Order: sequence, then C-alpha cells, then structure tokens
Amino acid sequence: MTSESATEGARRAEGMRAAMADYVRTVHQAYLSAAAGQPPGVRGRLPLLGNDVTVLAAGARNLHVLATTERLPAPTGPEVALDDELGDMRWSLRFYDPVIVPQLGMVDESNGPAFAQVRRVLGVGTVIYHLIVQPGSQLDGHQAGHAGAGLAMDHLAEARDFESIRSRSRGAESLVDEMESAAVAGLPRALALLAVEIVRQVAPWDDEVATLAKAREVDPVAVRRALLAAVRGVVSTGSTTGEGSTTGEGLTTEGARHG
Repeated sequence: MTSESATEGARRAEGMRAAMADYVRTVHQAYLSAAAGQPPGVRGRLPLLGNDVTVLAAGARNLHVLATTERLPAPTGPEVALDDELGDMRWSLRFYDPVIVPQLGMVDESNGPAFAQVRRVLGVGTVIYHLIVQPGSQLDGHQAGHAGAGLAMDHLAEARDFESIRSRSRGAESLVDEMESAAVAGLPRALALLAVEIVRQVAPWDDEVATLAKAREVDPVAVRRALLAAVRGVVSTGSTTGEGSTTGEGLTTEGARHG
C-alpha cells in the first residue's frame, strides 16, 4: 500500500467516525429534548440520563449501534474512543470492526440483523438501545432524530407503566423494582419470570402473563402491558397514578426495549 492510499484510507475512516459521532449525538439530542419537561422522578428513571454510557458502533454486515452502562477497558492498539456529552448525558463512542474484533466478520446476518450474536461477540450483556444501520443506508440526521425521540417515548412509557404497576402491587414492590431493572438492562427472560411471580402474588387469577412468558422469544413490552392490565384489577389504597401510557414505535431494540 502506498503512503497516498494509506493516507486516503485514514481520512475515510476518520470521516466515517465523525459521521457516526454526529449520528449518535443527534439520537441523544432528540432523546434529551423529548424528556425535557418530565417530572424529576420520571427523568431520574430514564437510563440515558445521569449515567456514564458507552456506545459501541460495530460493523458486521449491518452496522450495529448499541449503548450500555457496562464498563469497558480502555482502548488499546487501533481502538478509538470519542467522548461527548449533552446536558446530563455523557457517553464514550467506541468503534469495532472485524480488524479489531475478528469474530464480527463471522456473524451471519443473511436472514436479518443478528442482535444477540453481535452482543455476544462484543461481550456486552445488557443494552439501553440497539440500533441498526443497514448496508447502503446513510447516517441520516433525520432518521437519528426519529430514533432518539421514539426511544425516549418508549422509556417514558415504560417508566410510567412501572410506576403504575408498583402502586398496585402491595407487598411485591421489590419484585417490581427488579423487573424494571431487568427492562432497563435488556433482559427479557428475567423480566418475564419476575412478572410471573408478581402476578402469582398480586393477581393470581391472571394467566396472560404466564402465557407470554413461555414464548420462545419473549416480548418484554407485551409482558409489561399484560402485567399492568392484570394489576389494574387490584385496589391499591393510599396511592394514585395515571392510567394512560403511550409507547413510541420509532425504535426496535432486540431483547430489551422493543425490543
């Protein structure tokens, strides 16, 4: 490789990293804007606010963009990290491709994005979000804005739903806390098992939650909504909470905030 081609390759790589940094910042700006004006308690439960977050941009056949609060070691060798912040959001953007993580080159995405496999290859067990940029797509700011706003709406709906579930689950509040933590961490099977136990203690007449929990691919949003419907039949004295809940549809997060 000539020095000119090496320099050109380095420029392209730098340009792609800058474009990805802008994309992630736009996602987070839209998230922050959508969360503005929410009650402090609700904002405090939004996982992208007030936490040190690592965003991983990982290239397989698709480009995977996933955020986690798990700690990663400091970059070594060819690894690159770009730190950024907005308001009370702080994150470090890390870049991975088959040169840095050879197993990424062996991920089979012929039948669609391999969410779980990419997370296993990266060694990331829990995610706040997991976005996909398909081959040929651009890192478009408009799409990033929609993704960030949709993600915030999903998280706000989730926080309100858990507040409502908790207020109607006397004696099982700690289980609801664990279930909410499982939702934030992107652990759908754990979430479902906790929901089944909450129903057993609070609304034993319900069988919908148990049915959903047995699915091969657990839909955590469906489980949460079924649990909310079940406990709404339970009188919870001394507490009031809103009945409404809306969920943004702009983001799909496999195994977490779909989800």
